[in-house]
Amino acid sequence: MTVVTIALLTALVAGGEPARLPIQKLYVANSLGNDIHIIDTATNNVIKRVEVGPQPHGLVATARGDQMFLTIENTAGEEGELVWFDPRSDTVTHRMKIGPRPNQLACTPDGKLVYVPCDDATWWVIDTVKSEVLKKIPTGGRPHNTLCSADGKRMYLGPKGSYHVLIADVTVHKLIGEIPTSDAPRPIVLSKDEKRLYANVDTLIGFEVLDLKDRKVIHRIEAEVPAELLRKSSRSHGIGLRPDEKELWMCDVYHDRTYVFDITVDPPRQIESIVMQGGGYWMCFAPDGKNCYISERIGDSVAVIDTATKKTVARITVGRAPKRVLVVTLPVSNDQFQK
Repeated sequence: MTVVTIALLTALVAGGEPARLPIQKLYVANSLGNDIHIIDTATNNVIKRVEVGPQPHGLVATARGDQMFLTIENTAGEEGELVWFDPRSDTVTHRMKIGPRPNQLACTPDGKLVYVPCDDATWWVIDTVKSEVLKKIPTGGRPHNTLCSADGKRMYLGPKGSYHVLIADVTVHKLIGEIPTSDAPRPIVLSKDEKRLYANVDTLIGFEVLDLKDRKVIHRIEAEVPAELLRKSSRSHGIGLRPDEKELWMCDVYHDRTYVFDITVDPPRQIESIVMQGGGYWMCFAPDGKNCYISERIGDSVAVIDTATKKTVARITVGRAPKRVLVVTLPVSNDQFQK
């Protein structure tokens, strides 16, 4: 009997009706393979492997967790793909050809629109209901990492090769501004109130804090790297806000470290250094903030870190060169109790 089944059986409410418990799964895109791994976050066990196409890259889910979208880089080909993925059945339901080597995409909360950065210097805007390309927004550089605001009205893009983060208005699919950065932005993360954006940038082991109202960098935070590690060059890639937004976590790829910063103080202050195994590269948090999941690209693994103790509690073997990771919460429907 699975942990999920036990939880359902022990959560009966008065009258014998089961409580509506969420189910959470961790999705891992293996960037040098053709598959994703799916992990039960209750047990940290792999429950399924799904082949989705060559070099899966980006992962995103709707606010309800009822629909996912993946990008397939297909680095050897002229076209990439956008894949529709059902997280309830964990199956591919639809796919369409798009621009070359698509990277980290974002969708509106309802999933009706996705913005996909492609290696043709444009941001592809796709109507997912009609499977139709609505627009290709010229961005310059190498469009890379995309975020959507919580209200679904704005998209943010960090293009490699350009020294700024771009902002698009989702209602008209047009660029409405930019925020200069000191170097090319890499992974980015947005505060819930949309007042701050935090960005890894090239040549900095750390991150920059961007003020969205004034559209400027207000802090450049350099991580405290152990002196013995500085003989080896490295870079930052991987950044996340703990759900209570009191901490920011950030990966130092080739020094095998994840640094934790207190962002309740100004400027942010480093409070912890966590040892990784195999190049931490991307991260996400459980919705309750108790665990952080970090892909270890060189180690072909995902580290599960307790955010209270800052200790690694599990290390999960996955596919080749895992990068993007995403926790998806699904509501338990009535039919699941009949199976």
